[in-house]
Amino acid sequence: MTTPSQPPPVSKTPYTNNDPETQDPIDRANLRKVTFAGFAGTVVEWFDFAVYGFMASTIATTFFKSDSAVIGLLQTFAVFAVAFALRPLGGALFGMLGDRLGRKRVLVITVLLMSGSTAAIGILPGYDQIGIWAAVLLTVARCVQGLSAGGEYAGAVTYVIEHAPSDERARWGSAMPTATFAAFAAAAALSFGLSAGLGQEAMNEWGWRIPFLIAAPLGLLAFWIRRHLNESPLFQDIKDSQEAAEHAPIRQTLKVQWREMMILAGYISLTALSFYIFSTYMTTFLRQVVGLEATPVLLSNVLALTLAAVIAPFLGKLCDKIGRRRTMFLSAILLGLTAVPGYFVASNGSFAGALTGQIMIMFGTVTANVVTAVLLTEVFPTKVRYTASGITYNVSYAIFGGTAPFVATWLIDATDNPISPAIYLTVIAVGAVIATSLMPETSGRRLGIGHDDEAITASIPLVNKKTKPKTH
Repeated sequence: MTTPSQPPPVSKTPYTNNDPETQDPIDRANLRKVTFAGFAGTVVEWFDFAVYGFMASTIATTFFKSDSAVIGLLQTFAVFAVAFALRPLGGALFGMLGDRLGRKRVLVITVLLMSGSTAAIGILPGYDQIGIWAAVLLTVARCVQGLSAGGEYAGAVTYVIEHAPSDERARWGSAMPTATFAAFAAAAALSFGLSAGLGQEAMNEWGWRIPFLIAAPLGLLAFWIRRHLNESPLFQDIKDSQEAAEHAPIRQTLKVQWREMMILAGYISLTALSFYIFSTYMTTFLRQVVGLEATPVLLSNVLALTLAAVIAPFLGKLCDKIGRRRTMFLSAILLGLTAVPGYFVASNGSFAGALTGQIMIMFGTVTANVVTAVLLTEVFPTKVRYTASGITYNVSYAIFGGTAPFVATWLIDATDNPISPAIYLTVIAVGAVIATSLMPETSGRRLGIGHDDEAITASIPLVNKKTKPKTH
């Protein structure tokens, strides 16, 4: 018997050709195809989104005019945060559509919106050409990016994991955090290559536009891949039973799932903050605060992000083995213990120190991202899964991810303490431990019609200890 606080027994033969939950045969070839499609589309989406962060210093001089480098960066990161403010709206809008019309249709739309808005940034005139309108148009393009991103990640992990066998969900779901880290690594690598090959003057004048313009062909490729996919089997069951058209996702989600959403959002705050501190802000920190040159900074980031992408699938297997709660605790403890030392090491002014400091923070960051991917699917019932996960994930990312570079820059300027962003991350890690203690174990939870009530009742012990959750 499995209780909400204990992971199910680990199968001695975890990767079989039958789902241990339903005993239905698993089409491994189709599962690999679905996972590749989710992976490829997510790479394109997050490459497009990541480019802005890596080009922050150049964008600050192109679209904003200020005598202070700090003010220019704050303006650039404010626009960065605006895109995140639109993500909850995107999560709600595309989540509702995904729960009504299907996961596949929405994922086709989101990748087109993201690639189109990113390419648009690449052709925008700067402040010297059209004045303040340059910043306005940049903000509009970032808002479209934010809407698209709001519907992408939760939908992609939902789509893939709804195809996966019950004892391998984290393994297959880890393809999405792998794709995200790979996308950021690719964006950093391209930025590094262009900076080294063109020189800073050419990068400031026109070279920074190249990564944005690459979004157009990449988006068309991802569109073609996703367009030829089949719908998620769990959603198809809902559609065939006509349940998909019988509910109002947002209203039902907020009414029934609010406890789960709040607890999960509390944990995802750590996922969001650690990811953007590690993947995006660290480059700015190493250049502006530590004083390293652009080339070693970008090279360090490429190597750390590539390593993150490599270890994510292995952490997915670990998550399937030890359960979700233990993985959540592991990530929070790792980040709580390594954030401050990692920043100290990264601040020593050398390439080796920068890389070592990033790697120290990386392990907890990747662990948090892997377990978050599978939680987004297991915590919520199929009928409202896309909506609930989209809102929960993107609210946390809007509050803690989108503001991470801005808050980190402000903290250092206000306190004159270069380690203050790491202290901020440590505090959020403590909060994530509290959220994890309230989260029921979801590993092995049955999904789909006939079992969706388990996702609703699993958290009842938090408010009514007399009610016994279902076991299986």
